[in-house]
Amino acid sequence: MKNTKSMISTIYQTLHAADSQELEGIYKKWASDYDHDVLELAGYVGHLITSSLLLSTIKNKKAKILDAGCGTGLVGEILSENNYKNVEGVDFSQEMLDEAIQKQVYQSLRLVDLTKNLDYEDSLFDAIVCAGTFTCGHVGPKALLEMVRITKQGGYICFTVRKQEWEASPYKEIIDNLENSNLWHQIVHKTSEYNVKEGITCQLCLYQVI
Repeated sequence: MKNTKSMISTIYQTLHAADSQELEGIYKKWASDYDHDVLELAGYVGHLITSSLLLSTIKNKKAKILDAGCGTGLVGEILSENNYKNVEGVDFSQEMLDEAIQKQVYQSLRLVDLTKNLDYEDSLFDAIVCAGTFTCGHVGPKALLEMVRITKQGGYICFTVRKQEWEASPYKEIIDNLENSNLWHQIVHKTSEYNVKEGITCQLCLYQVI
Protein backbone atom coordinates (compact mmCIF):
# COMPACT_ATOMS: atom_id res chain seq x y z
CA MET A 1 0.00 0.00 0.00
CA LYS A 2 1.53 3.29 -1.08
CA ASN A 3 1.73 6.35 1.15
CA THR A 4 0.12 8.61 -1.42
CA LYS A 5 -0.29 12.35 -1.09
CA SER A 6 -4.01 11.81 -0.47
CA MET A 7 -3.44 9.60 2.59
CA ILE A 8 -2.79 11.45 5.84
CA SER A 9 0.32 10.29 7.66
CA THR A 10 -1.37 9.08 10.86
CA ILE A 11 -3.81 6.88 8.95
CA TYR A 12 -0.85 5.42 7.08
CA GLN A 13 0.88 4.71 10.40
CA THR A 14 -2.16 2.89 11.82
CA LEU A 15 -2.41 0.68 8.74
CA HIS A 16 1.25 -0.31 9.03
CA ALA A 17 1.67 -0.69 12.80
CA ALA A 18 3.92 -3.62 13.66
CA ASP A 19 1.76 -4.84 16.54
CA SER A 20 -1.12 -3.90 18.83
CA GLN A 21 1.17 -2.04 21.24
CA GLU A 22 2.43 0.24 18.50
CA LEU A 23 -1.14 0.74 17.27
CA GLU A 24 -2.33 1.60 20.77
CA GLY A 25 0.45 4.17 21.08
CA ILE A 26 -0.59 5.83 17.82
CA TYR A 27 -4.20 6.17 18.95
CA LYS A 28 -3.10 7.45 22.35
CA LYS A 29 -1.48 10.45 20.67
CA TRP A 30 -4.10 10.79 17.92
CA ALA A 31 -7.37 10.54 19.87
CA SER A 32 -7.93 14.27 20.39
CA ASP A 33 -7.44 15.02 16.67
CA TYR A 34 -9.05 11.85 15.31
CA ASP A 35 -12.46 13.24 14.38
CA HIS A 36 -11.02 16.21 12.54
CA ASP A 37 -8.43 14.16 10.66
CA VAL A 38 -10.64 11.30 9.48
CA LEU A 39 -13.70 13.42 8.70
CA GLU A 40 -12.15 16.58 7.28
CA LEU A 41 -8.88 15.32 5.82
CA ALA A 42 -9.69 11.74 4.78
CA GLY A 43 -13.40 12.19 4.09
CA TYR A 44 -14.28 9.12 6.15
CA VAL A 45 -17.94 8.04 5.80
CA GLY A 46 -17.89 4.58 7.41
CA HIS A 47 -19.92 5.78 10.38
CA LEU A 48 -22.54 7.30 8.07
CA ILE A 49 -23.06 4.29 5.80
CA THR A 50 -23.23 1.73 8.62
CA SER A 51 -25.54 3.85 10.75
CA SER A 52 -27.85 4.56 7.83
CA LEU A 53 -28.06 0.89 6.93
CA LEU A 54 -28.63 -0.20 10.52
CA LEU A 55 -31.27 2.47 11.18
CA SER A 56 -33.17 1.41 8.06
CA THR A 57 -33.27 -2.13 9.44
CA ILE A 58 -33.69 -1.80 13.22
CA LYS A 59 -36.99 -0.07 14.05
CA ASN A 60 -37.08 -0.87 17.77
CA LYS A 61 -35.63 2.20 19.52
CA LYS A 62 -34.97 0.09 22.63
CA ALA A 63 -32.82 -2.44 20.75
CA LYS A 64 -29.65 -3.40 22.60
CA ILE A 65 -26.82 -2.40 20.27
CA LEU A 66 -23.06 -2.96 20.53
CA ASP A 67 -20.81 -0.45 18.79
CA ALA A 68 -17.75 -2.65 18.31
CA GLY A 69 -14.63 -0.55 17.87
CA CYS A 70 -16.54 2.59 18.75
CA GLY A 71 -13.49 4.85 18.80
CA THR A 72 -14.46 8.43 19.58
CA GLY A 73 -18.18 7.71 19.22
CA LEU A 74 -18.98 8.74 15.65
CA VAL A 75 -21.57 5.97 15.24
CA GLY A 76 -22.89 6.47 18.76
CA GLU A 77 -23.62 10.12 18.00
CA ILE A 78 -25.81 9.19 15.05
CA LEU A 79 -27.65 6.46 16.95
CA SER A 80 -28.28 8.84 19.85
CA GLU A 81 -29.55 11.57 17.53
CA ASN A 82 -32.07 9.03 16.24
CA ASN A 83 -33.18 8.13 19.80
CA TYR A 84 -31.39 4.78 20.03
CA LYS A 85 -30.15 5.02 23.59
CA ASN A 86 -29.51 1.38 24.58
CA VAL A 87 -26.04 1.37 23.04
CA GLU A 88 -22.80 0.03 24.50
CA GLY A 89 -19.46 1.03 23.03
CA VAL A 90 -16.21 -0.93 23.18
CA ASP A 91 -12.73 -0.07 21.96
CA PHE A 92 -9.16 -1.13 22.68
CA SER A 93 -7.92 2.43 23.17
CA GLN A 94 -8.69 4.16 26.47
CA GLU A 95 -7.83 7.52 24.97
CA MET A 96 -10.39 7.03 22.20
CA LEU A 97 -12.96 5.97 24.79
CA ASP A 98 -12.17 9.10 26.78
CA GLU A 99 -13.18 11.13 23.72
CA ALA A 100 -16.37 9.09 23.35
CA ILE A 101 -17.27 9.60 27.03
CA GLN A 102 -17.41 13.36 26.49
CA LYS A 103 -20.13 12.95 23.85
CA GLN A 104 -22.48 11.26 26.36
CA VAL A 105 -24.15 9.09 23.71
CA TYR A 106 -23.52 5.61 25.16
CA GLN A 107 -25.25 3.77 27.97
CA SER A 108 -21.84 2.31 28.81
CA LEU A 109 -18.30 2.19 27.45
CA ARG A 110 -15.77 -0.60 27.98
CA LEU A 111 -12.12 -1.22 27.16
CA VAL A 112 -12.23 -4.39 25.03
CA ASP A 113 -9.87 -6.11 22.60
CA LEU A 114 -12.00 -7.41 19.74
CA THR A 115 -9.25 -9.76 18.59
CA LYS A 116 -9.83 -11.92 21.68
CA ASN A 117 -12.80 -13.89 23.02
CA LEU A 118 -15.42 -11.44 24.25
CA ASP A 119 -16.64 -11.37 27.84
CA TYR A 120 -20.30 -11.39 26.87
CA GLU A 121 -22.93 -14.09 27.18
CA ASP A 122 -24.40 -15.71 24.10
CA SER A 123 -27.28 -14.03 22.24
CA LEU A 124 -27.04 -10.75 24.14
CA PHE A 125 -27.34 -8.02 21.51
CA ASP A 126 -30.09 -7.17 19.05
CA ALA A 127 -27.50 -5.68 16.73
CA ILE A 128 -23.78 -5.04 16.38
CA VAL A 129 -22.34 -2.22 14.32
CA CYS A 130 -18.65 -2.19 13.48
CA ALA A 131 -17.48 0.77 11.39
CA GLY A 132 -13.88 1.43 10.46
CA THR A 133 -12.55 -1.41 12.61
CA PHE A 134 -12.03 -4.20 10.08
CA THR A 135 -9.01 -2.53 8.53
CA CYS A 136 -5.32 -3.25 8.03
CA GLY A 137 -3.46 -3.98 11.27
CA HIS A 138 -6.54 -3.69 13.47
CA VAL A 139 -9.20 -6.41 13.83
CA GLY A 140 -9.34 -9.43 11.53
CA PRO A 141 -12.23 -11.53 10.19
CA LYS A 142 -12.16 -14.12 13.00
CA ALA A 143 -13.80 -11.48 15.21
CA LEU A 144 -16.98 -12.08 13.21
CA LEU A 145 -17.33 -15.49 14.90
CA GLU A 146 -17.59 -13.90 18.34
CA MET A 147 -19.96 -11.25 17.03
CA VAL A 148 -22.31 -13.92 15.74
CA ARG A 149 -22.14 -15.73 19.09
CA ILE A 150 -23.20 -12.71 21.12
CA THR A 151 -25.96 -11.57 18.73
CA LYS A 152 -29.53 -12.75 19.26
CA GLN A 153 -31.25 -14.99 16.75
CA GLY A 154 -32.82 -12.63 14.24
CA GLY A 155 -30.38 -9.88 15.20
CA TYR A 156 -28.14 -7.99 12.79
CA ILE A 157 -24.43 -7.39 12.32
CA CYS A 158 -23.51 -4.36 10.21
CA PHE A 159 -19.88 -3.70 9.35
CA THR A 160 -17.36 -2.25 6.92
CA VAL A 161 -14.15 -3.82 5.66
CA ARG A 162 -11.57 -1.50 4.11
CA LYS A 163 -10.68 -2.53 0.52
CA GLN A 164 -7.05 -3.42 1.20
CA GLU A 165 -7.99 -5.46 4.28
CA TRP A 166 -10.70 -7.33 2.36
CA GLU A 167 -8.15 -8.30 -0.27
CA ALA A 168 -5.46 -9.30 2.24
CA SER A 169 -7.45 -11.39 4.76
CA PRO A 170 -9.94 -14.30 4.46
CA TYR A 171 -13.15 -12.33 5.01
CA LYS A 172 -14.97 -13.95 2.13
CA GLU A 173 -14.08 -17.44 3.37
CA ILE A 174 -15.26 -16.77 6.92
CA ILE A 175 -18.41 -14.94 5.80
CA ASP A 176 -19.28 -17.78 3.41
CA ASN A 177 -18.58 -20.42 6.09
CA LEU A 178 -20.93 -18.68 8.50
CA GLU A 179 -23.60 -18.59 5.81
CA ASN A 180 -23.05 -22.21 4.76
CA SER A 181 -23.27 -23.23 8.44
CA ASN A 182 -26.67 -21.50 8.70
CA LEU A 183 -25.38 -19.11 11.36
CA TRP A 184 -26.32 -15.98 9.42
CA HIS A 185 -27.54 -14.87 6.03
CA GLN A 186 -26.78 -11.91 3.81
CA ILE A 187 -29.05 -8.89 3.75
CA VAL A 188 -26.70 -6.38 2.10
CA HIS A 189 -23.17 -6.81 0.78
CA LYS A 190 -21.81 -4.21 -1.62
CA THR A 191 -18.86 -1.97 -2.41
CA SER A 192 -19.26 1.50 -0.92
CA GLU A 193 -17.35 4.74 -0.43
CA TYR A 194 -15.17 4.79 2.68
CA ASN A 195 -12.41 7.42 2.79
CA VAL A 196 -13.71 9.63 0.02
CA LYS A 197 -10.80 12.10 -0.14
CA GLU A 198 -8.30 9.22 -0.26
CA GLY A 199 -10.24 7.41 -2.97
CA ILE A 200 -10.62 4.33 -0.74
CA THR A 201 -13.65 2.03 -0.87
CA CYS A 202 -14.91 -0.69 1.47
CA GLN A 203 -17.24 -3.64 1.61
CA LEU A 204 -20.44 -2.61 3.39
CA CYS A 205 -22.13 -5.63 4.93
CA LEU A 206 -25.34 -6.39 6.79
CA TYR A 207 -26.01 -9.96 7.91
CA GLN A 208 -28.84 -11.39 9.99
CA VAL A 209 -28.06 -14.04 12.58
CA ILE A 210 -30.12 -17.20 12.23
